[in-house]
Order: sequence, then structure tokens, then C-alpha cells
Amino acid sequence: MQKNFKNIVVDWYKPYGIGIALKVKKKLIEKKTKFQKIEVYETINFGKVLFIDNLIQSIEKGEESYHELLVHPAMFSHPNPENVLIIGGGEGATLREVLKHHIKKVQMVDIDGEMIEIAKRYLKFDRGAFKNKKAEIIIEDGFKFLKKTNQKYDVIIIDATDPGEFASCSLYTKEFYELCYQHLNKNGIYVTQGGTCIFLHHNRIKKLYNDLKKVFKNVKVYSSSVFGLLSNWVFIVGIKGNIKIDEKPDKKINRKFSFYAPDLQKSIFTLPLFLQKILSSTKDTS
Repeated sequence: MQKNFKNIVVDWYKPYGIGIALKVKKKLIEKKTKFQKIEVYETINFGKVLFIDNLIQSIEKGEESYHELLVHPAMFSHPNPENVLIIGGGEGATLREVLKHHIKKVQMVDIDGEMIEIAKRYLKFDRGAFKNKKAEIIIEDGFKFLKKTNQKYDVIIIDATDPGEFASCSLYTKEFYELCYQHLNKNGIYVTQGGTCIFLHHNRIKKLYNDLKKVFKNVKVYSSSVFGLLSNWVFIVGIKGNIKIDEKPDKKINRKFSFYAPDLQKSIFTLPLFLQKILSSTKDTS
């Protein structure tokens, strides 16, 4: 759990006996919405930091290390990503990164409208993305939205809170993966943040991977360092059709990035040997 000691705020991973501490200037807001507890702090050296349900979600000076790596491997690999769906992403930063590409439309579906209003007022990570004419913001449960819509997408990006948390638990189920598969075009990419530290959450990584393989024939795992988290973070991709994602993409766009580079793409899909063994093993692991 997260605790406040004078001007120190801590993201505490209690089961593992480890945490991350940030020195803060002040708390900007603390609000319990219908779905989650949201806190925003102004830190001494790293800008604003967002906590949801006592866990760090984003740190301003470095948030691109997460959002760029969630979005661009899929967006660069798809030959023509015209229609994109984001589920979650209340900060607006995932939306911002999607809009760097030559798309026709992006829908962002988030269950918590209050989170979006807090992001607009206090975080401003979207850098104008919420007002972009290509973007449609929908306040709804992502699972329910997919159940009733007939729309098809080229890329579906899941930027939800971690697996097992109340607000997003339905987004990490086989039924949800099947819905996403059905709503992808013939050639489509599904990508989710795994809510998984590469060194701590072996069972969680393996479960997500195995569940996705029940729906997508081609599932890839990649990992990259994310500022403010304990170690490399895991992302998981489900591919529909004939798309290669673990190679350097040929596509170029005239946009600036802080962390992502096409030359990086092949290396992030090269997993450490211990993780390769975990994913290929039929045994459970801790």
C-alpha cells in the first residue's frame, strides 16, 4: 500500500518487501471515484506523479518510456492502421502517441470519466490529444462497449490498471480476448500492458500469455524499462493475420520520440533466457 511520510510518497510492493519512494512538494488532488482511488502529487524532481489505488501509474518526467513502448511497436508494424481502439488510457498519453500516426479515427473507451477530468486539469499528459478531431472519447466499460459495437479495428490497445484490480479485471479474461479478436480486421494487432514486472510476476506473465494463446495463434511478449517502476515491464501482443512485429519496421513517420526507436523493435522482443523458459514450460512458477 502507498503511505505518506511528511514529504515522501511510497509505492509499496508489500508481498515482495520492496517499494519506490518519491519526494513531493504537495498533493494536488486525492479523490475516490466510483471505480478507484486517484491521487496526483507534484514531486521535487520528476514533475507530476499519478497514483491509482495506491500504485504508481505514471511519472511525468519519463512517462513516455511506458506510453511510447505500449503504442508504437504495434502501430509501426501494422501496414495501415487507420482505425484504432484504446481501452483505458485515462491520462490521455496513449491517445497522444496513437495520434502521431496517420490514422483516420481513434476511439478511447475509459470506464472512469472522473479520471479523464483529473488528467485534463492536473496532468495534461495528453498535450491536446483530447481535443483532436480524430479522437472520440467514450465513457463506458470497455468490455461492455465491445459487446455491443459492430466496429472493426486495425489496432486495439489496452492501457488499463494492472490485472486483478477491480476496475480492469474483466479486461484480462479469455472472453475479453475473444471479443477483441472478433473486432479486429483481417490483419490486426492487439496489445496490452501486462501489469507485470519481469522479475516479480512470473505467474501473471505466464497466465496472460497462455490465455491469449487460446485465442490468438500468434502471441508475442516484449519487455522494456519503464521509468518509476521496479524493473523492465512486460507487454503482450496478439496478432491476427500476417503481420510481423518482432522485426525493425520499414515505416517512417515525421514525429519525435523520447524512448521508442524502430531500431529498438527487434531487441525488445528478445527476452531473457529465464523468461523464455517460463513461457515455454508447462509447469507453474512463482
